Amino acid sequence: MSGKRKSTTGGRLLLLMLGAWCLLALPADSFGQAKVGTAGAKFLDIGVSARAIGMAQAYSAVANDVSAIYYNPAGLTQLFSREAMFTHVDYPADITYEFAGIAVPVENISGVVGLGFYFLNSGDIPLTTYAHPEGTGEFFRAYDFAVSATFARSLTEHFSLGTTFKFVGEYFDNESAQGWAADVGTLYDTGYRGFKIAISIVNFGPDMTMAQQSYPLPINFKFGGSFNVVESPDHLAVLAMEGAHPSDNLEQYNIGMEYWYLDRFSVRVGKRFNYDADGFTAGAGLKWPFGESREIRVDYGYQDFGFLREVHRFSLSVAF
Repeated sequence: MSGKRKSTTGGRLLLLMLGAWCLLALPADSFGQAKVGTAGAKFLDIGVSARAIGMAQAYSAVANDVSAIYYNPAGLTQLFSREAMFTHVDYPADITYEFAGIAVPVENISGVVGLGFYFLNSGDIPLTTYAHPEGTGEFFRAYDFAVSATFARSLTEHFSLGTTFKFVGEYFDNESAQGWAADVGTLYDTGYRGFKIAISIVNFGPDMTMAQQSYPLPINFKFGGSFNVVESPDHLAVLAMEGAHPSDNLEQYNIGMEYWYLDRFSVRVGKRFNYDADGFTAGAGLKWPFGESREIRVDYGYQDFGFLREVHRFSLSVAF
């Protein structure tokens, strides 16, 4: 009888999750027009984890590693050892993106602290003028970076809260802009089959100014959920969904799945909806334990950007 009751409860939770996701998936034209191109510092929207990319970044309710400092700071409360991560991405036109992060549980403050560094580099850009439209032979560079600090804490057995503060900088030839932003995330763990609900707001802060022109940050409100559709000693399959309401675009939503075998090998798939370049995502990961509470994880993420071609991400994580 209890097994049937648990099954019914799990079904209701899953239906609740699906219903919330479908509500966010309604056509954005029902709520208003898109404001595409109205925000700056768009590098803040670049995902930092190859694992998350493989799941179409339906990750705010899943984030249980150091990348939670980006996806949902409340997720850091799921770490029980120190963890560091490095991610590298190659984009078209010789543009590169790097992320490095570390998170450390601190017992005497009953929380987890994290630090992150984000860097987008355009490489050498030819300098063109009206007189020399094909280039003057000179080059300049544009780059963006951010440094973040995060604190997360479990307020109850099931509810966690996290906050991230970021210093943001953008540099374009001889012009520059600096500012700050904050993220606030929550995570509710029902305690049943990994069913979790996450709500967060990211990149909240004042406008930045470059060349006497002000522009807002890409504020985004996110709602996500995750559920273990398969649980056994050898197999774990997680379904995750996420809806987003960005300040500079239409509503967007993602769905992803992750499968683990023996907690050593994983594969991931996902799909993004209502983006400029909708597409499938995929990925895989390998985990090697060494010693007590220590492990190395290598993750790969593939993202289809349509006419811009696919983008590949690699992340290296170490728990120690």
